[in-house]
Amino acid sequence: MSEANAVFDDMVSRFDADQADGMDAIFQFNMEEGASYYVTIDDGECTLGEGDHDDPTVTLEMDLDTLKSVMTGELDGMAAFMQGKIRAEGDIMLATKLTQIFPQ
Repeated sequence: MSEANAVFDDMVSRFDADQADGMDAIFQFNMEEGASYYVTIDDGECTLGEGDHDDPTVTLEMDLDTLKSVMTGELDGMAAFMQGKIRAEGDIMLATKLTQIFPQ
C-alpha cells in the first residue's frame, strides 16, 4: 500500500456521519506526486475511490505532505489554501469542512 493510500484509508476511517448529515458530495484529490483519489459522501456513507471522478463537487490539488498536515491538524486548511499549498476548484466552501467531516 502506498503512503497516499494509507493517508486516505485513515481519513475515511475517521468519517463522522453526523457532521456530514444531508451532505451529497464528491471530493476529488489530485496529488502532485501523480496519484488521484476521490471520496464520495452520500446519505451518511463515505467511500474511497482511486483515479478521477467524472463529476466532482470540489477538486483539491496538493502534495501529500500538505494533505497529511491538514488532516492531522498541524496546518490549517484555509491557511494552506491562502499560502498556495492547496488549489481548489468547484465548491470551495465544501473543502473548508474536511476537518469536521474527518476529525482527528
